[in-house]
Amino acid sequence: MYLPLSPSVLSVYLPLFLSSTSEEILSVLVPRLAELTKSDCIWQRISWHLVECVPDRCMEAVVLGFVERAPGADVLSRLLGNLVVKNKHAQFVVTQKFLLLQYGYTTAVLQNLLGYLSLDSLRRALLIKVLQELLETWSSSSAVKHSPPEQQEYISKAILICLSHLKDSEIESCRPELLTSMMEGVKCHLESSLPQIRRLGMIVAESISSKINTDGPVLKFQYEEDDESRELKSLLVQAPSFCVPTNSCLYFFYSDDDLTPYDMSEDKELKTKAPVYIRDCIEVLTGSEDVDKWEATVKALESLVRKNPAATREVSVELAKILLHLEEKTCIEGFAELRQRAQVAVLTVDPIPVAQYLTSQFYSLNYSLRQRMDILDVLVLAARELSCPKVHGKTKHVEKPCVQLLPASDSSKDWRRIVDERIKSKTRRFAKGPSQVQVASGPNEFNSVAGHFFFPLLQNFDRPLSTFDLLGEDHFVLGRLVHTLAVLLYLAVNTMAVTAMGKALMEFVWTLRFHTDSYVRQGLLSCISSMLVSVPAEYLLNNMTEELLETQSWLGDVVEKDPDGDCRRLALQNLLLMENLKKKLNKIVPS
Repeated sequence: MYLPLSPSVLSVYLPLFLSSTSEEILSVLVPRLAELTKSDCIWQRISWHLVECVPDRCMEAVVLGFVERAPGADVLSRLLGNLVVKNKHAQFVVTQKFLLLQYGYTTAVLQNLLGYLSLDSLRRALLIKVLQELLETWSSSSAVKHSPPEQQEYISKAILICLSHLKDSEIESCRPELLTSMMEGVKCHLESSLPQIRRLGMIVAESISSKINTDGPVLKFQYEEDDESRELKSLLVQAPSFCVPTNSCLYFFYSDDDLTPYDMSEDKELKTKAPVYIRDCIEVLTGSEDVDKWEATVKALESLVRKNPAATREVSVELAKILLHLEEKTCIEGFAELRQRAQVAVLTVDPIPVAQYLTSQFYSLNYSLRQRMDILDVLVLAARELSCPKVHGKTKHVEKPCVQLLPASDSSKDWRRIVDERIKSKTRRFAKGPSQVQVASGPNEFNSVAGHFFFPLLQNFDRPLSTFDLLGEDHFVLGRLVHTLAVLLYLAVNTMAVTAMGKALMEFVWTLRFHTDSYVRQGLLSCISSMLVSVPAEYLLNNMTEELLETQSWLGDVVEKDPDGDCRRLALQNLLLMENLKKKLNKIVPS
């Protein structure tokens, strides 16, 4: 775009252009004016006249365009002059709308805006007024409760930038107001339930305290330092303005070959601390941009879940959902295993609601095949853990009871030792068995939850979805499902639901027994093996006699006709199991 940048033309036509196509004009005009006003006072006065002639309806767009495109506050001051003092509408836009009513602008825009107010004695009164209004909003309990966190962070940044521009005399004059606002504001922020809001209150309160108590003690809170907190604290220090280097001084910027490097051989790598609360982990996994903190959270989540079962149960389903959809942000070693172990930990801590969620998602839309198989793997691992007794270490060794005898001269007090020696001398031992070893035992925690793991997986296998068809092209997932059901039934041995599970699984197997994929058929034969091992033999032979006869006939056909060797081997093993069951109960079932 070509702009006729002569003073006479600009003063007449530019206000009309800005009122209609401000974006296109300003993208060219602001950089050109910034260059022209650098050393020419006439062009500065022209720029001031131009913005003062802009109609009120376009003032917000024009001022925002200048603020966003100006490379610094000093440039913005040259371009706008004392516009906010002369034009009430511009003053409202700068001191109210951009700072208190809107919050979507960048930190650079805030620095330009507030730096502009601080660069002239006539505008500094507006800077102090703006700071007072920002502190009033920051210390309002209603604003803290009902404003979004993004707006509160925006206001906190504006307060810190204002404080960085205040002179000592100005701070001294408004010390009481600053102290009052600090006490009220930090109280409101510390009462918030959001960690982000509490930390914002701590940082701003520390900054105000450091400004009003330069010689005495200052407030100091304990919170975790990260990039966000360091950025906020850096706003309290004004960045020095650098001039653009000329050709004569470019050499000094690039001739650093002779500089001596620092000795970094003994430097230690700083390790990011993982969160210590479950809810903090959820916050990091869902919204944190700190990659190191995210990685530390993923590594520590499993142990944290197991150490805090009560806190985990409060958010177990939410945490299971996050882990199911969690994707790797960085190249972290063993990410898939870490995520799986965390999922298993959540499922074992709160089995019923988490199992209900996972099994319902297995047949839901918009999941990849990898996620569906992850669900099956987590269910199997958690069921295995729940079905095993809790062992805190190795096998326990039970020592022989002994009595500690006090030294005494009276031999009658040693009667137990004498009796034990006589019994030992008259006892003949032919073999020394493991009588002193007690195998760890405990209740089967899978007993009360087995049905929640098992039955939902049988419900919708024959209902194809738009992205998932078990009986069609997704037969590999069907094979994984069948093998999972076999393992779950095997782990449910001696539970209350095992008979119902065995009967339901038999119907499932019978529906798919002629499947064309060998991997699926192998899983079906594994299901038969699990049923024969886990379901009580009395129940099988008394209540499922007809099903056993049909299964025996089918297994015979598999042994003779199935082209897959593994299928034939599994079928033969199942036939041997059935024969052993019949011999065990002395019942002969005609073949």
